[in-house]
Amino acid sequence: MRRTKQIRHAAGLPRPPKARTSPIVPVLAFAGITVAVMQTLLVPVIKDLPVLLSTDPANATWVMTATLLAGAVSTPIMGRLGDLYGKRRMLLASLAVMVIGSLICASTDDLVVMIVGRALQGFAMGAIPLGIGIMRDELPREKLGSAMALMSSSIGVGGGLALPAAALVAQHTDWHALFLGSAGLGVLAMALTYAFVPEPPLRAPGTFDFVGAFGLSLGLVLLLLPITKGGDWGWASAPTLGLLAASVTVLVLWGLFELRTPAPLVDLRTTARREVLLTNLASIMVGVAFYAVSLVLPQLLQLPTSTGYGLGQSMVVAGLCVAPLGVTMMFVAPLYARISARRGPKSTLMLGMLIIAIGYGAGLGLLGAAWQTVLIAVVLGAGIGLAYSSLPALIIGAVDPSETGAANGLNTLMRSIGTSVSSAVIGMVLANTSVTMGSAQGPVQVPSMEGFRISFLIATGAVLIGLVLAAFLPSQRPSGHPVLLASSADAGPAPVTPVVPVATVAPVAPVAPVRAAPAATAGRTVRHDGAPSSAEPPPPGGTP
Repeated sequence: MRRTKQIRHAAGLPRPPKARTSPIVPVLAFAGITVAVMQTLLVPVIKDLPVLLSTDPANATWVMTATLLAGAVSTPIMGRLGDLYGKRRMLLASLAVMVIGSLICASTDDLVVMIVGRALQGFAMGAIPLGIGIMRDELPREKLGSAMALMSSSIGVGGGLALPAAALVAQHTDWHALFLGSAGLGVLAMALTYAFVPEPPLRAPGTFDFVGAFGLSLGLVLLLLPITKGGDWGWASAPTLGLLAASVTVLVLWGLFELRTPAPLVDLRTTARREVLLTNLASIMVGVAFYAVSLVLPQLLQLPTSTGYGLGQSMVVAGLCVAPLGVTMMFVAPLYARISARRGPKSTLMLGMLIIAIGYGAGLGLLGAAWQTVLIAVVLGAGIGLAYSSLPALIIGAVDPSETGAANGLNTLMRSIGTSVSSAVIGMVLANTSVTMGSAQGPVQVPSMEGFRISFLIATGAVLIGLVLAAFLPSQRPSGHPVLLASSADAGPAPVTPVVPVATVAPVAPVAPVRAAPAATAGRTVRHDGAPSSAEPPPPGGTP
């Protein structure tokens, strides 16, 4: 006769102290917002960078590109290092590198040195998947859904809130103060993390895959470089096509190596699962949609009214009009937890994408006043917030606990690829549809209303593709079966609570107490003291 057993947590398994639970979420969210600020920190002064750095516009764009490339490379690498050697430790290291990069940028006007500093700032993007992994290890289930939602959304929250703050600083002080401010935020995030965030005891087995890390880094640079610079070099030019071909070759060879190594940087077999693969592809589409609004609305708001469609707002006002994008994303995290608890993260992802599509569709006819751009930002912020919040729950529900950091790092990478593609495609559209207008410095090329609307159509198309991909995701619902959780190896026998199905009528023999398995056979996740832990992934939305 079949029976179901429930093995409860033994006292030896780590549980976060209640006193330390509450600060973890705001502290990690603050760290995520801090590193996300680096993406849009220089947007208010991007048009002035050639003058500020005494270089031509093509070279000045490397200041933005370097941050993007470093962030893309660092996210899967730091996630894996966190799984192996400690997520809190790697989070502190990421923030420290960001602080160093900020101080370098604050002290120079040299282009090459500035690019180095900006690359170090971008390296901190690995803090976001690390924060999600810490939450998964430390928080009780009932708080996990909304906490991961907030951490995942911190990419957009930081980017949205940075625009008005950076514009205010750049308009009234020396632009180097932007970097001093980011260094201060980094130091504060480090102090809070050190004081309030515990080091999770779970560790993944194996060693770090240096060859895989180098191959992935090289492949990503070869891929993202022509995507971000193709508009300047020419999409059919030899450098663009050559780098794209080289990236395909390197990534294919890297994939073959990862499939054969016993401890890969990225478990491609896990990544190929339907739920993981489709979630990552949908993440690219959400990234495309997120970055489009960040490129279009600030330019539309700051264009002079003499163009006939520009709204003539100052740098600060433009930033304030776009800021609701990030604020709304932050406030939908609790809403996500409720929806996901009832419908699952798949439904929440699809709802978010549908709201994004509605926002961009409405935006095609709502670009004539500043209040209309605020309305667009609010609607898109709600949709992007729901979509971003769903992604870590979908990933965590599909991977082993030992792969949480690396898997979320890869998912964050997919979003970065989406923003890179968005930047390249929409930048090309705005350049090819620009119009000439007179100014005190002579004729200048400015984006046209046609280019803005085409950009919104591209974002709408991308999110609709993502909606179709999400529709094929398997539904994740809270399991109705008892959860099997291994006891600690040093805790002795764990009591067994037999659960007899209602339909059972035959007597059931007593079951002997179950002892913990040795660490070598107790699952893929181990504590740093050697004790095993094979906890089942939490249900979506953080609800048991």
